Amino acid sequence: MYNFKNDYSEGAHMRILDKLRESNLVQQLGYGEDDYSLEAKAILRQKIANPAAEIYFLSAGTQTNLLVISCLLQSHEAVISAQSGHIYAHEAGAIEATGHRVITAETKDGKLRVADIEQILQNHTLRPHVVKPKLVYISNSTEIGTIYQLSELKALSDCCKLHGLLLFLDGARLGNALTASNNDITLAQISQLTDVFYIGATKNGALLGEAVVFNSPLLYPDFDYALKQKGALLAKGRILGIQFLELFRDNLYFELADHANRMAMKIAEAAEEIGYNFLTRSTTNQVFPILPRRTIDELHKKYLFFEWKSIDKDNSAVRLITSWATPESVVNEFITDLRSLQ
Repeated sequence: MYNFKNDYSEGAHMRILDKLRESNLVQQLGYGEDDYSLEAKAILRQKIANPAAEIYFLSAGTQTNLLVISCLLQSHEAVISAQSGHIYAHEAGAIEATGHRVITAETKDGKLRVADIEQILQNHTLRPHVVKPKLVYISNSTEIGTIYQLSELKALSDCCKLHGLLLFLDGARLGNALTASNNDITLAQISQLTDVFYIGATKNGALLGEAVVFNSPLLYPDFDYALKQKGALLAKGRILGIQFLELFRDNLYFELADHANRMAMKIAEAAEEIGYNFLTRSTTNQVFPILPRRTIDELHKKYLFFEWKSIDKDNSAVRLITSWATPESVVNEFITDLRSLQ
């Protein structure tokens, strides 16, 4: 059985494991003050062209979203998200559990637009009887594999500045977005156009790890206190720092994401050639073909994947996710099996 359910089924790239083993007995300071973490942060500041940025390494995406959002919002403030956004759909109410409402907009492609934000703002003007929208949450790539174009990100950034909102970009799959064939955004532009974003490594070659970037050091200078208080500051912070150092000292991070994208697009192209439609058009490592249920049942004998949405009594959309380590031979075998079932 090959697992197409997620992009974190494998451990980590061998370069990371080799570096962890090589440095294992080298004594270092704790809590992210080790040489590896400091060097990794310096490299990331260069990559984003923002030498003043404050960078923190955390272990997981939900933990990152929860800490960033809860720290930036006051008790009466709320966050705006697409209805398919991870903080609303897949985090067990983590944000609401901190006392902050998630206000959602329904979107067809998983992407928020200026009109969505402005409509929500218009619906929340009865001060002080309703929550105050203060932060806009987006993810790139989105929960359904789509990506933002530069013009869209600029429009959101301008809208947030106009209305005094903070813009937070979830980058759990940022590598896949930045290496997508239709991407026109750079890391430096993300740093310019958002208030906070993070670079996900858990789903792109690392054992675990997300790098949170506060583009202005003045936005929340006490974030280190929050990490410690909430149990997110690792004594052995070197474990995270080493991984980001290996991923970003050259182009490994982007090479791994590009491989995942290419494997997914190979599956998508084959499904389209066969004649299948898609729930949504993705250019990253998640694809959503609509397949007959009998085909799904047969494929499930060899492959793990999610049946994402029922279309009608005979057909469902499935989600197939490829990873940085997905062998092309497995993709070829899946395509062969898919063709044999048409």
